[in-house]
Amino acid sequence: MTIYYFAIASQDFLLNEEPLEEVLRERINHYNNIQKVIDFWLVIDPDFINNTEMADVKKQLKKPSAAILSHNKTFIEWLKLRFGFILTGEFKSSCNENW
Repeated sequence: MTIYYFAIASQDFLLNEEPLEEVLRERINHYNNIQKVIDFWLVIDPDFINNTEMADVKKQLKKPSAAILSHNKTFIEWLKLRFGFILTGEFKSSCNENW
């Protein structure tokens, strides 16, 4: 099982109100410069919030959501500090089909 860390919020907030594209572009450039494999993904309407263990997260999301998933907990914690009004957490999955 793989642990995925996530930062999730409404699509409107993440995609329109915050400079998410710029943040992810800078992160990708940094990873490319240090020759690190990209370990994060932007997921629109993620399926993982429909899992029973995500019921509390799903209740707090009133609109369609978007999430950033990563294997890097520190990156997700940094996103929480950067954007503020997002939910963070983690889940385990044997594959990426549960996103």
